[in-house]
Amino acid sequence: MTPDLIIRNGTIFDGLGNPGAVGDMVVHGGRIASVEPTDATGVREIDATGLYVTPGFIDIHSHSDFTLLVDPRAQSAVHQGVTLEVIGNCGHGCFPLIDKTLARNTIYGITDAIELDWSTPAAYLDRLEAAQPVINVLTLVPNGQLRQATVGLAERPGDAGERRQMLYHLEAALEAGAFGLSTGLEYPIEIGADQDEIAALLEPIARKDLLYATHTRKRDVGALGAIGEALATARAAGVRLQISHLLPRGGRTDCEASIELVDDARHSGHGGQDVAFDMHTRDFSLTFLHAMLPPWALQNGLSGLAALLEGPGNRDRVHAHPSIVTAGGWERVTLLDNDVAPEFARQNFVTIGQRMDLSPGDAALALLCRSANAAQPLMIIRPVYEAADQDLAFAHDLCMPGSDATALSPDGPLVGSAFHGAYSWAAWFYRAMVVERGILSAEAAIHKLTGQPAAVLNLPNRGVLAPGAWADIAVFDPDGFTEAATLWQPNQIAQGMKFVLVNGALVLDHGENTNTRPGQVLRHGQS
Repeated sequence: MTPDLIIRNGTIFDGLGNPGAVGDMVVHGGRIASVEPTDATGVREIDATGLYVTPGFIDIHSHSDFTLLVDPRAQSAVHQGVTLEVIGNCGHGCFPLIDKTLARNTIYGITDAIELDWSTPAAYLDRLEAAQPVINVLTLVPNGQLRQATVGLAERPGDAGERRQMLYHLEAALEAGAFGLSTGLEYPIEIGADQDEIAALLEPIARKDLLYATHTRKRDVGALGAIGEALATARAAGVRLQISHLLPRGGRTDCEASIELVDDARHSGHGGQDVAFDMHTRDFSLTFLHAMLPPWALQNGLSGLAALLEGPGNRDRVHAHPSIVTAGGWERVTLLDNDVAPEFARQNFVTIGQRMDLSPGDAALALLCRSANAAQPLMIIRPVYEAADQDLAFAHDLCMPGSDATALSPDGPLVGSAFHGAYSWAAWFYRAMVVERGILSAEAAIHKLTGQPAAVLNLPNRGVLAPGAWADIAVFDPDGFTEAATLWQPNQIAQGMKFVLVNGALVLDHGENTNTRPGQVLRHGQS
């Protein structure tokens, strides 16, 4: 056997948290053949002297459901060593699609580039497979789409018939290969879902030993109770729990208390609850501006918003609605670059309101009405975390980083799209936590990017460097691996990643894209 590739003299980290050791690695047939010195000669050889050789990074919290269809090259991910993304998070995703106008409200990165011409989970995964993404992808079932397909926009729990229909769509998704369920209970589409409704959906998740990932409710005020609800619901159902971007937005005391809640659950009872959490690497939250609207205000889409606001008392009802957008005050909400109102980009809504001679909330509604037929929804950011809060989270044994972003490329069909974190999350994490702040050792940080998320997902032969494992490999300069993206220039390729292999094929060679797309759509029970 002549090896396909030999990586020589690199400092090899196995992904399990063990220190690195200089050695060789042999790749053949898409898998790792050996991790030991070898005298063999490969078809291709890489001298990794002075470089770190690690498992490919796993993005446990991605929103690339749609953008991977538009541009499957995912250069933002590849240049950070990412070889696997978990999509379908926060209840957002691309199936089931019944009312496709409503469905657009719950798809990050949505544009008019691709028609939503599928409906079922299986059809979506087939479509993703046909796109041939450069990286591996697996999906959770997005509860926001389950509710829109059945309950619609009603701000209440589903009735018995609607729950049966949700379970039908859920079972179909699990049969198609989804790895679990995700909820986004803070978002308008899902705020009506009560604990009993979620418990019913978790029955097949528990039966199949899959993962429940939740973006909890009330992450500004009432966050600790919402985390308690998630823990109690998962514990009663007997499912593994991943709490999405755990830290509340209510300050340091709440951040510390949230981690204490997870710690207590993990160490309670007979062996403790199977729970972990992730955090994005931004110090601000990022979402749709239309997330300020209560569900009933979306009943005719944004194209019907202007007429709806003319109804008696409706405008006041919208302003009274607590939301992920408005909880911190309009002076902290900044509109991102956009084609709808570029003159107001990078300004907060107090300033925008003054310029429009409107209150901040009415200015936001006016812009939403103006964006009714826009190809891309308006997006906003607001600051929520301090550096010390990030250190607190990422230093914890149960925490993993995730992009909370969409995979992008700086040219091609997504050239005008941006999503903060896409080009920077893994590079920022390694630089900030290991090189700059010294919060984590190299092996601990690499474990959080590789073996730890693979274990949470119950993924055999991924996230580790060992004989028989899939050859998903990152080779990078430990001193030069860093992000180039900034707040207002977010689409800058990360630096320092030299080689990346996905399923044994080089997708990054000496820092250059090879235009090879060997990624797989992983389906539970088939991969």
